[in-house]
Amino acid sequence: MGEEQQVVIFQLNDQQYALPIQETQEIIRMTDITRVPNTKPYVEGIINLRGSIVPVINLNLRLELPVREYTDATRIIVTEYAGQKVGMIVDNVVEVGRYTPDQVEPPVVAGDNTEYLRGVIKKDDHLWLLLNLERVL
Repeated sequence: MGEEQQVVIFQLNDQQYALPIQETQEIIRMTDITRVPNTKPYVEGIINLRGSIVPVINLNLRLELPVREYTDATRIIVTEYAGQKVGMIVDNVVEVGRYTPDQVEPPVVAGDNTEYLRGVIKKDDHLWLLLNLERVL
């Protein structure tokens, strides 16, 4: 079995993704983003988060998925990796979910983006793609 772990479940296009809760600092509404010239195409820019400058990436662009228009449901998930905060724009945050390690399977599909995945969580009739934050950032 194994100990239950919590993940933030969010939507990109029509697929649900999961990010371990311990890698998630906070979830904020879409805000004004200041563009920064000469950055990678998926970098939207920077935001001022209570006095800290936080770079923001568009996760759809980073994973080479179709980009959606921002809506009231669009959120920025603020993560921290290697001491640096980074915001990731997602289409929608769905819920906080729980899973056990035996519900995770390796990403078996062949494709360019499997390097960004740690695995696939099978929970009831849901499939959540578990993001590998280290590879994404």
